Amino acid sequence: MAAIPSDELVKRSARAAGLLFAQAEYQRCETLMVYLSLPREVDTTPIVVRAWQDGKRVVAPQVMWESKQMIPIEIRSLEDDVANSAMGIREPIRGEPAPISDIELVVVPGLGFDPTGTRLGRGRGFYDRFLGRREFRGIPCGLALEEQVVPAIAADPNDVRMKMLVTDQRVVRF
Repeated sequence: MAAIPSDELVKRSARAAGLLFAQAEYQRCETLMVYLSLPREVDTTPIVVRAWQDGKRVVAPQVMWESKQMIPIEIRSLEDDVANSAMGIREPIRGEPAPISDIELVVVPGLGFDPTGTRLGRGRGFYDRFLGRREFRGIPCGLALEEQVVPAIAADPNDVRMKMLVTDQRVVRF
């Protein structure tokens, strides 16, 4: 990801977003949880903006470092409701928590994904704990560039596999 020029990352992120918008899982969801991208990740800004335009409720994860949990917080503005945390991640700074059971689709970041839906995260397990919660019944959807799809990723027993993966070139369901 570090080798991809910023302008190319923006274009390819927009292609991935376009593929996501064409999917029934996106079209029928009313509440969407999406990570707030960092500079070297697939840019989720087009997804957030389009979801608002489509009348969807958008929530983003707020990280609770002490309890190692994520809280889904509704955001209505990328300027007013979001800031960089002390840990260097973009997250909601205000907004109402959303019931986990309301979230129908979660756009999940990853360093890599494999053909079985296994995801390589950043190693702290926040998404696996969140997606593994009993009240979550939605669809976990990885978002990546095609280069991030690798032949195999070793899975831990606590890893939650994606049900869907959207790249800048294709959509895969698991």
